[in-house]
Amino acid sequence: MARKYSTKASATVERAMKKRKAGTLKSGRSGRTVKSRKQAIAIGLSEARAAGQKVPKKTAGARSTRRAGRKSRK
Repeated sequence: MARKYSTKASATVERAMKKRKAGTLKSGRSGRTVKSRKQAIAIGLSEARAAGQKVPKKTAGARSTRRAGRKSRK
């Protein structure tokens, strides 16, 4: 089976995780300190995408299922 991410992308994610652990990883426009592990991974992958490294495209799967659940509750 082929690798999902390139080794460079893995290194970018690892760098973001180390920054989070040190407490220096900031998020987007607000500039708030990232505490979530999942958010740190997402930031690392986003940076890897911007740098043109091999990372799969973002999926809209989780987002669409959440919205569908909301509509059915009303």
